[in-house]
Amino acid sequence: MKIVKGNISCINEISSLFNAYRMFYKQPSDEEGAKKFIQARILNNESHIFIAYVGEKAVGFVQLYPTFSSVSMQRAYILNDLFVDPTCRGKGAGIALMQKAFQFCESEKARFVTLQTAPNNHIAKALYENMGMQIDNEYDSYIKYF
Repeated sequence: MKIVKGNISCINEISSLFNAYRMFYKQPSDEEGAKKFIQARILNNESHIFIAYVGEKAVGFVQLYPTFSSVSMQRAYILNDLFVDPTCRGKGAGIALMQKAFQFCESEKARFVTLQTAPNNHIAKALYENMGMQIDNEYDSYIKYF
């Protein structure tokens, strides 16, 4: 398995996985919209995407969005998307992508990496906890949708 940093030359592989990721979350398929969204993130340098390959096949990706911690005056990252093709799960791609994301955040001297997942996403929660992440009970999260 090989993990590479995504760039515009991998747009088709990333956007295909991204579209599948969105469909996993009950969104309608929108390959063109997925491609435009990912292309904008890459061209505007708004996220960092890493892709897992088994041979020549892209089997998963992780996407990090930069943010900042004002209190520590350091960069931080939101791990917003992690997806592995269902036919390729259980082979270590999720672990490899998480390790790459953590290595990247450490190399950027980030204060932390954070993520949110659904309470019933037990497989993902087990992965995150096995990777050393912990539920943050120190703060309450609030959200307002528009």
